[in-house]
Amino acid sequence: MSQLLPAARADVPTTAPVSPVAPPEPAVAGPGARTAVVGLGYVGLPTSLALVAGGARVTGVDISPDRLDDIRADRADLLDDDRSRLRETLRATDPALRLTTAVAEIADADTVLICVPTPVDRHLAPDLTALRAACAAVVAHARPGQTIVLTSTSYVGTTRELLVEPLAARGLRVGQEVFVAFAPERVDPGNDRHRQELTPRVVGGTTPECTARAAAALARITPLVHRLGSPEAAEMTKLLENTFRAVNIALANEFADLCRDLHLDVTEVIDGADTKPYGFMAFQPGPGVGGHCIPCDPHYLLWQVRGQRREAPLIETAMRGIAARPRRVVDRIRELLAGAGRPLLGARVLLAGVTYKPGVADVRESPALEIIGELVRAGADVAFVDDLVDTVRTPDGQLLHRVADPADREWDLVVVHTRQSGLDEAWLRGQPMVLDATYRLTGLPRREVV
Repeated sequence: MSQLLPAARADVPTTAPVSPVAPPEPAVAGPGARTAVVGLGYVGLPTSLALVAGGARVTGVDISPDRLDDIRADRADLLDDDRSRLRETLRATDPALRLTTAVAEIADADTVLICVPTPVDRHLAPDLTALRAACAAVVAHARPGQTIVLTSTSYVGTTRELLVEPLAARGLRVGQEVFVAFAPERVDPGNDRHRQELTPRVVGGTTPECTARAAAALARITPLVHRLGSPEAAEMTKLLENTFRAVNIALANEFADLCRDLHLDVTEVIDGADTKPYGFMAFQPGPGVGGHCIPCDPHYLLWQVRGQRREAPLIETAMRGIAARPRRVVDRIRELLAGAGRPLLGARVLLAGVTYKPGVADVRESPALEIIGELVRAGADVAFVDDLVDTVRTPDGQLLHRVADPADREWDLVVVHTRQSGLDEAWLRGQPMVLDATYRLTGLPRREVV
């Protein structure tokens, strides 16, 4: 079993245990190190701040002026510590973080980190629009001596396809003149227990020297860097991490359905199993999964597997189960209303919480959007309440505004989709029917589960 130890020295072979970093060149991780972070979303911005905290001078590059305006105006969704760090950094006389839309400034950096989104399209195929554009910009402005690290999740071979080969076509020798590696991001939005400084990273370079230089650069973020033998191994590591989560979430949802049929509390069952100190890891059931990891990343692997005329039946089944979960919630809403003698048509349904996870103002891929869309198509009178979200757009384009005070209206059914900190559970206890899609509410007299 491999161990996580401090980041690697440049003079240690890739097969040796990782050891404390002695930077191969001051330009990579020394006091004058200059780093460009391409993409300032939920990964790139916290990564930039972690690098600044590690002593780097960072140029944050994003093609969206609106995104940069949001960052400057303190509207970015960040942990409290990162928000304070951002304010302090931007107020400095000589700020260590500069924000720009000028991609040409990539050429001034000693290290370049690419942190752009990698979603899937409506056919569940990889959408590499942003990644291809970012990599092409980095390649166009690359110069000898740079270390280029891709962090965006993608299929196996992406680093070679979008960076190594185009750089070689430009005449830059990878491993000798420029140094390329893949080090997948590990950012858990809204969770301060998993800060980047405390989270180990893996890195796989095109050559041992590429790995060593990338590890030295990442050591500014975390002292724990585990080296792998290739970019492909690191790419597959990231796909394994998130596919593991997807499969286990699908299993937890299936157990939730089985427990309800057997009149058991699935939360009690999971908590019981979680007392075992080995061989078990607790995953929780819910209304579905959101964000840009679980709903998307396994499809990068499945897309590649299908291209090789192979199958991954366990993963495919899990992803089908995850995709079907929001519709299962709608079916359960219909069942509960029917049991109360109320058709779904015209029923007043409130969703409490619409973000894909608590504490994060992010509705990307949130199951709530599909649930709302299905209810609207069925003719229900649907509304939502969420302290972190002002509006949501349904799949058919309808814009819904959050309810200012849900107590001002009467509801046939309240669906607790995301348990935000501002949720008034005392108010919930007075509702005629509550569908708890989080499985974690207690003390409600008329509580049902999916």
